[in-house]
Amino acid sequence: MTSYTDVVVIGGGQAGLAAGYHLRRLGVDFVVLDAQSTPGGAWQQTWDSLHLFSPASYSSLPGWLMPAQAGETYPDAAHVVTYLSEYEKRYELPVQRPVRVGGVHRDGQAHLRVETDAGSWRARAVISATGTWWRPFLPTVPGRFDGRQLHTIDYRSPRDFAGQRVVVVGGGNSGAQIAADLAYDADLTWVTQRPPRYLADDIDGRALFDAATARRRALEEGRPDTGGVASLGDIVAVPPVREVRGRGLLKASPMFNRLVPDGIQWADGSAAQADAIIWCTGFRPALSHLAPLGLRGTRGHIPTDGTRALGEPRLHLLGYGDWTGPASATLIGVGRPARDAAREIRALLA
Repeated sequence: MTSYTDVVVIGGGQAGLAAGYHLRRLGVDFVVLDAQSTPGGAWQQTWDSLHLFSPASYSSLPGWLMPAQAGETYPDAAHVVTYLSEYEKRYELPVQRPVRVGGVHRDGQAHLRVETDAGSWRARAVISATGTWWRPFLPTVPGRFDGRQLHTIDYRSPRDFAGQRVVVVGGGNSGAQIAADLAYDADLTWVTQRPPRYLADDIDGRALFDAATARRRALEEGRPDTGGVASLGDIVAVPPVREVRGRGLLKASPMFNRLVPDGIQWADGSAAQADAIIWCTGFRPALSHLAPLGLRGTRGHIPTDGTRALGEPRLHLLGYGDWTGPASATLIGVGRPARDAAREIRALLA
C-alpha cells in the first residue's frame, strides 16, 4: 500500500518532533515515522544515572519550555522521555510507530519514495532525523579479549559490574560519566586517547549553547572561527564527575595498543586485567536508509547547505551535529535548524 503526503519526517526523537512542530505551524501536510514502539527517542535507551547538562529551561524544544523536575537542577533521562511524550500530545504531531524505514528512493521529478515495513510513502520532501545513537562506533584494536565487551548504548547501571574489573575507554562526556558511575562499585581502569580536558566546573549546557551560538554567528558574519564548544574542553564536569574526581577515583590512563585474552596491554608491555570493556567511543550518523540516493560524502556525512542535501534538494538532514546546524544534536539547539528546514521545504512545495 502506498500513502501520500507532502513531507515524511524519519525519526520521532527530539529532532523529528522539532521538525514536526515547525511544519505544523506552517500548515504543511506531513507524517513522522518512528522505529521505536514508544515516544522518547534515544533517551529511552540511556544509562540509569544520566542527567542533562542544563536546567530544564535550557533543554527545551520550540514552543514549550521543559517543566522543571522536582528536586533536580539538571533533569534525568526519564524526565526527558516524559517531556518528549507530552510534547507529541501537546502539538498533536502525527507520529506513526513502530515503523522502520528501509530506504528512500527518487520517484520521478516530483517525489521521493520512502519504503518501510508498513508500506511505502510518496512525498515531495523528506526530513531525515534518525540521529546517531543507533550507529555506535567501535575502533579497531589488535588482539583478542575473551571477556564481555559493551558500548555506551549497552551500559545501564554499576550494579551490573559490582566487584568486577572494568575498563572504560573514552575521554568524552559518556566515558567520564560512566567511569564515575562505576568508580565506587568496580575495579576501574579509565583509558583515554589524550589527557582528559574538563570544562570549568561552573560551565553547563547554558554556556555550551552560548558558545555554539557565538560560533555560528561568527561563521555567518565571516569572522574567525571561535572554535565553539570544542575550544572549552571535552568533558562537562557534572556533579557526579566532580565528586568522584575530587575523591581521587577518576584517574585516566593512556590508550592501550592491543587487547589480550584477559584484558588490555600497553606498548611498554604493562597490562591490566579486565572482566569487561565498555567502549565509550562515540557514534556515526545513522544514514543507511538514504543509501539508495547515493549522496554519501567523506566521513559518512552527506554534503549539505544548512540542512538541505546538496545532491537532493528535496532531502533535509536534521540533528546529526554541527554539520546539519550548530548544536542541532541537542534539545535546545535543534529548534533553529528545524525551523529553517521547514521554511525551505514550504518554499519548495510552493
